[in-house]
Amino acid sequence: MDLAEPLAANRADAAGGPGMVRQLRQVLLWPLRLMPTAGQGPPWQVLRDLGDASPWREVVDEYTGDAGNFHERHYREFVAFLPYVQRFLYGEGRAGRSQPGGGAPMRVFRRFDIARVRTVARPGDAPLELDVVHVDLYFFFDVDLVLLNVEVSATTELSLTQAEEQLYRFGRGYPPGWDEQGHAMHCMASVEWLDAAGNVLSHSDAQDGDRFLAHVAEHRAPRVSGHWAFVLQPLVSDHSSEPGQLRFRQIEYYRMPLMAWLALDDPRSLTRADFARLGLVAPAGGGEVMPYSEQSLGDFEQRFCYDRFWAEGGEAPNTRYLCSGHSLIVIGQAQASFYMCRDRGVLAQFRHQHFMLFLIAHFQKASLLMFSDKLAHALQNLDVGSPSSVRRFKRAIRNTFESFLRFTHRYWFHEISEQAHVRALWHMCSQHLGLDPLYAEVKERVTDMNSYLDADALRRQANTVVRLTVVTIFGLIGTVSTGFLGMNLIAEAEASRTMKLVYFMLVFVPTIALTFYTIAKSKRLSDFLDAISDERLTMKQKFGALVAVWRTAPDER
Repeated sequence: MDLAEPLAANRADAAGGPGMVRQLRQVLLWPLRLMPTAGQGPPWQVLRDLGDASPWREVVDEYTGDAGNFHERHYREFVAFLPYVQRFLYGEGRAGRSQPGGGAPMRVFRRFDIARVRTVARPGDAPLELDVVHVDLYFFFDVDLVLLNVEVSATTELSLTQAEEQLYRFGRGYPPGWDEQGHAMHCMASVEWLDAAGNVLSHSDAQDGDRFLAHVAEHRAPRVSGHWAFVLQPLVSDHSSEPGQLRFRQIEYYRMPLMAWLALDDPRSLTRADFARLGLVAPAGGGEVMPYSEQSLGDFEQRFCYDRFWAEGGEAPNTRYLCSGHSLIVIGQAQASFYMCRDRGVLAQFRHQHFMLFLIAHFQKASLLMFSDKLAHALQNLDVGSPSSVRRFKRAIRNTFESFLRFTHRYWFHEISEQAHVRALWHMCSQHLGLDPLYAEVKERVTDMNSYLDADALRRQANTVVRLTVVTIFGLIGTVSTGFLGMNLIAEAEASRTMKLVYFMLVFVPTIALTFYTIAKSKRLSDFLDAISDERLTMKQKFGALVAVWRTAPDER
């Protein structure tokens, strides 16, 4: 038995009891880093150009399509955000789309072949089928990221244990390990994607531990489970041997950030331990048993709960928001029509305003991690003994610095809304994710690296100026001397062209040699000139500085 993963307790959730979940919505969001390829256009353009070879189709949303498809829920979503956030999410109006940069910086692609998903939480459990509301890919202009978004819905009743298991196990990119029986831990025992006719499109392979072990042993990178690899196609892992123009790497933890909306008959029947398990997406367990120690959860309500609507009155009574950064959970009363309304109520807010603020927060975090990863990758590939490697390193750092500046001015927000609950949830999410400290850390790293390159460039320029100054000073001696003599030392004005060429080469070659020799000794000659100009030094010390021009220093032997 796996001691690290407690078994679900047998709950007394009878049909129609207060602990039953009448409806469940689960939204997964998985940020991945796109690996750019030389000469390749924007990734969404590559995906669009694949045509029928790809299951993804670009979404013409309600903001860019027919105005008849623009409903009040879309309007409420739009006005919930501040103007600069609106420009990020939706771009300019129809009149401005023809102008450069007028389109939305965010592009969405959707696949329509996946209609349902069948999951089995543990070996021997009854399968659970959920509707797949949509499967989307979010691309962003000028940022090498893609966010996989999957929304599933359970319209049939679930026990609270089933709901907890679904939230805890479904959104995992690969298994973290296996128990003594060879069963994958902490993830679904089985996942099958189904089409509209019920045919199996793909299934999970988490129980095949040998394939995952062999992949890590060979590539030093985890292998994405088969059912998630199927969803992402034609995007392929950069560490796999599969061909593909669009390649990705994992940028965050293998547990996908998730949102969930749960409708219960009586949310107040849930215990404090139930809220802790839901809010922290912990394993299912007994109703009174806390998932972690009481000491660590002593301030759970203050840190993770938003209770503005946790009251008996109002349009959506007994509604509680749980936010841990990794998750955003909404729990409310199934009998409240406003809570269940998908056009104007809490469900509409969950699928629109709340989803967008969750997406922005995780996009910002993933972008910052991507910039940090780019710096580490550039340093890893640096060979200080290779001039071409040094040039590539400098180019990579400059490009990263420029991209970071564009990200800061286009995508970095401290506030996204003035609506009280949206603003509060945004602050909770960003604080739990540590966005501000992460931004400051990445900014410092990028700035330090760029400052080093600037200082190195200034040092090289200073050395060049010193060398040119030394050559000019010593060349001035010869110039004045020959000018004083009138350049008539050799009267060969009437000589043949051959003789003139011979005399020219006799002067040109030594001059070139002397110039290069002066450049080679320019650093020591510069020290000699400094000694000459220093009035505190004696003539003997100045003469010693002249002799040092040709003396080999001990550290050069």
